[in-house]
Amino acid sequence: MIYLNGQYMPIEEARIPVLDRGFIFGDGVYEVIPVYSRHAFRLDEHLRRLKHSLDGIRLASPHSDEEWADILGRVIAGNEAEDQYLYLHITRGVARRDHAFPNPPVPPTVFVMSNPLPKPPDHLLATGISAVTAEDNRWLRCDIKAISLLPNVLLRQKAIDEGCAETVLMRNSFLTEGAASNIFAVKEGMLLAPPKDNLMLPGITYDVILEIADANGIPFEVRRVSASEVFHADELLLTSSTKEVLAITRLDGKPVGAGLPGPVFRRMHALYQEFKHKVMRAK
Repeated sequence: MIYLNGQYMPIEEARIPVLDRGFIFGDGVYEVIPVYSRHAFRLDEHLRRLKHSLDGIRLASPHSDEEWADILGRVIAGNEAEDQYLYLHITRGVARRDHAFPNPPVPPTVFVMSNPLPKPPDHLLATGISAVTAEDNRWLRCDIKAISLLPNVLLRQKAIDEGCAETVLMRNSFLTEGAASNIFAVKEGMLLAPPKDNLMLPGITYDVILEIADANGIPFEVRRVSASEVFHADELLLTSSTKEVLAITRLDGKPVGAGLPGPVFRRMHALYQEFKHKVMRAK
């Protein structure tokens, strides 16, 4: 079951007009929220990030936080999986094709769906994943979770074409993030995290990783991470809501560190699982 513009229905019945500005211009934003044991994780933080994205494209939120919570709760209840991920998609609505905003404004299009939350397979936890690097050629407002993701699509496809799982992005010789993830480097036991700014999406899982590190005595620094530090890292970690924490063990065809998941990854993954069961599943 999905939600579309005030109605709940099977996804097969959902329809939008071809003049929707999301279809014509990619004029909209989205949000992804993990659900554990039918509980939306850090809903307030995700709604705050959604509002930041909406503010960034000058589109008023179509619902209050209370209304969002009710809509999302109904979608969760209308789907079978205990663990899900919610996808929220808001566009500027349906209007004649014109680059300028519709005047007067039109009602936004609001779409919410749920899918089962995947679990990283055990073999990837044991071996890690391969990644490639690329110049981050996206726009300068990566902090807006915009639906116009063609640059990310092309950057991610670069990884797939080379038999890898992700593309690690650099801008002006500094690490930003992955095509669909956040990236951390590890050097001599120190976890290095790029700062939250306009060049990266402020990941909720990114926050969780730093909170876990702080609570468990894992040293970390939030600062600009150079490309050299990435290429010479002892470990590289990838995080996202759907992938949790994975080790990158090969980068551009060369081993990262020893070429196997390292001690910081193993500890962080164990702590993340503990956090998930104790906190993420809390009612």
